[in-house]
Amino acid sequence: MITKDDVEAARKRIRPHVHETPLVTSTRLGNAAGVELLLKCESMQRTGSFKSRGALNAMMQLSPAEKAKGVVTVSAGNHAQSLAWAASLVGAACTACMHESSSLSKIAATKGYGGTVELVPGERVDVFRRAEALAAQGLTMVHPFDDPRVAAGAGTVALEMLEQRPDLEVLVVQIGGGGLISGVAVAAKAIKPGIRIIAVEPEGAATMKAALDAGSPQNITPKTIADGLSAPMVGAMNLEIVKQFVDEHVLVNDDDILRAMRELMLYAKLVVEPAGAASVAALITGKLKVKTGAKVAAIVSGGNVDLERLKTLL
Repeated sequence: MITKDDVEAARKRIRPHVHETPLVTSTRLGNAAGVELLLKCESMQRTGSFKSRGALNAMMQLSPAEKAKGVVTVSAGNHAQSLAWAASLVGAACTACMHESSSLSKIAATKGYGGTVELVPGERVDVFRRAEALAAQGLTMVHPFDDPRVAAGAGTVALEMLEQRPDLEVLVVQIGGGGLISGVAVAAKAIKPGIRIIAVEPEGAATMKAALDAGSPQNITPKTIADGLSAPMVGAMNLEIVKQFVDEHVLVNDDDILRAMRELMLYAKLVVEPAGAASVAALITGKLKVKTGAKVAAIVSGGNVDLERLKTLL
């Protein structure tokens, strides 16, 4: 479990190296949802997503021996890029295990930041198994979501949002493995206990819903265009935090996500990948019901999408 103190400590560590991203109004999209909508533009963060916050927080806490041996992770792409970038800042080697179907641009970006990429065939859970095998050989695992250092770093998003707009009433957060919502929920509820935290998942990758229904993390086979939200399971830590702090859970389908991508591009002038649009999809489709005029912030992350894939999707 993590606390607000962990999130505050993470912010002190990483603040010189990451952007304070803008929280911008979106009148057109907000009016469609009947709310005052603000967008937290983590698509403009270093490496194109909020993932750089948690990755750097984890890397800055490694021992000299761990840095010398190097780190390993598993990722659909955004965490891989972020960890490779963070590893380069502290002088460590980074190996990223990625599924063989991963985005070519995300693979190239991870290599561009100095990471080594190992493509893994089979099911997505096999990618986790390969990373765990490398960790057993001596590399330090930096889990993409079930790691308190990573979740605390992600929670710094909430600290910024509530400083930028202390009057926020609702935060809408997408879920992949649960790292982002864990950090955000812990920090936001500590600052403002009455704030509502809404979780959003793709119908085809509803890992947190499966875990909540079963009472423990479950392995699933994700099928969604939102590759950044396609973790085959959630973390045990993340599940416990969601149980305690998240107020509502919403599912959106791929068509909802595509609509949100288009409208973010047209009306907010933001180009985001499918995972980055899921939070907004819950609002503009009406699947998330909030009181009229509520001050709502949706996290928009990430911005890493292949141009060729973008043309196909839109």
